[in-house]
Amino acid sequence: MTVRRIVANVATGDMEAAKRFYGDVLGLDVLMDMGWITTWGSDERMTVQLSFMEEGGSSTPVPDLSIEVDDVEAALKGMKDAGFRIEYGPADEPWGVKRFYVRDPFGRLVNILSHA
Repeated sequence: MTVRRIVANVATGDMEAAKRFYGDVLGLDVLMDMGWITTWGSDERMTVQLSFMEEGGSSTPVPDLSIEVDDVEAALKGMKDAGFRIEYGPADEPWGVKRFYVRDPFGRLVNILSHA
């Protein structure tokens, strides 16, 4: 047996807020929209990973989601311009990532990062 995909499911009553955060700011595409479920994603081939954490590193809380981007500064600017409050960072971490934490419209703590 091979795991083919892992999907994060986030409960919401506000699909427009999901569009603003994940579509407008992070640039993900709508892959499926059935009214009651909208799946955002990318055609980019990605590595399947699950992280189990006791802390988020640098004495931060464990984030609900981690999203790697190619330009963390552009993502940071996009989040700030859209009015999302940055909860941590930006920080150059000793393990070779630059990152920041932001809460999505549903209260999920999102770690947005780029590898050095």
